[in-house]
Amino acid sequence: MISGKFAITLHILTLLTKFSDEYLSSEYIAGSLNLHPVLVRKEIANLKKNHIVESKEGKNGGTKLLKPAKDISLDEIYKITFNTVTLGFSKNEPNPLCPVGNQINQNLENLYEDINQKISNQLSEISLMAFSNKF
Repeated sequence: MISGKFAITLHILTLLTKFSDEYLSSEYIAGSLNLHPVLVRKEIANLKKNHIVESKEGKNGGTKLLKPAKDISLDEIYKITFNTVTLGFSKNEPNPLCPVGNQINQNLENLYEDINQKISNQLSEISLMAFSNKF
């Protein structure tokens, strides 16, 4: 399902791009997002796991990008926030004897695969740096 995770993650990474020489605290990032720092740290943990950011503890600690923003595509960010976008399926099992019911889920699956490929193609052409330059 579509969620706000991509937007939150992209917001975090755009801030880190804008302040690329600094370690930003989760409190600072949370202030920009108007979100609880615990939720920010959860997204940062996912970014660390995927080798996009690094963090350091302590008084001058925080998070910063692990590699240049020009080398990170929005598609890479999209794929670490969720695997695919799906617009959902009916909760009930369609009637297999109906010509529509017996094929609806497969046809929806094909449609969603096509949508995801188009999203991926478009996002792969945009770097985090290019997106960050809009601010």
